[in-house]
Amino acid sequence: MEMNYCMHCGTKLVLKQHETEGIVPWCETCRAFRYPVFNTAVSMIVMDEKKERVILIRQYGRPHGVLVAGYVNRGEDAEDAAVREVREELGMTVSSVHFNHSHYFPPTNTLMLNFTVTVREHEAQPNWEVDAWRWFTIDEARAAIKPESLAQAFLNGYFDGEYRFPY
Repeated sequence: MEMNYCMHCGTKLVLKQHETEGIVPWCETCRAFRYPVFNTAVSMIVMDEKKERVILIRQYGRPHGVLVAGYVNRGEDAEDAAVREVREELGMTVSSVHFNHSHYFPPTNTLMLNFTVTVREHEAQPNWEVDAWRWFTIDEARAAIKPESLAQAFLNGYFDGEYRFPY
C-alpha cells in the first residue's frame, strides 16, 4: 500500500531523492521524508511439547482452520505479542517461542511475523474470538488449514523448509 499523504499534516507527498535511501516520499509542508507505515502482526504455529500436534482455530464464523494470530501492540516485542495472543485467544501458557519467517501481506498492509510456540496445557480455554479449536497431527493440520492462505504458507513452510506465499 503506497502512502500518498503526510501522516502529520495531510499534504500530498512528492517523491524526492534521499542521499542514501533512494526515492522516498517527501512532505513539502513539514520538510521531511515520510517512510512507509504498515501494521505488524504475529501468527503462531501452536504445538504440544513433543512437537507432534498442532492447534488450529476457527474464527468469526469462517469454516476453515487458521493459525492463532494478532497485531503487535505499540511498544511490544513480537515475541511478547506471540505469547500474549496465545494466552488471550486460547488461555494457554507458552513454554517456548521460535521465530520462523516473515511476509508482507498486501491486502491488510501488514508485515506478518510467524513463530512456532509450544504450550504446556492440552486443553484450551478459548476467548470470544475463537469459534472452535482442535489439536491436529501435522498431516491433519496441513489438510485442515485454509487453502491458499498465508496461514497455510507459514504452516507448510515451517514443516517443509520452503515458503511459498499466495501474495
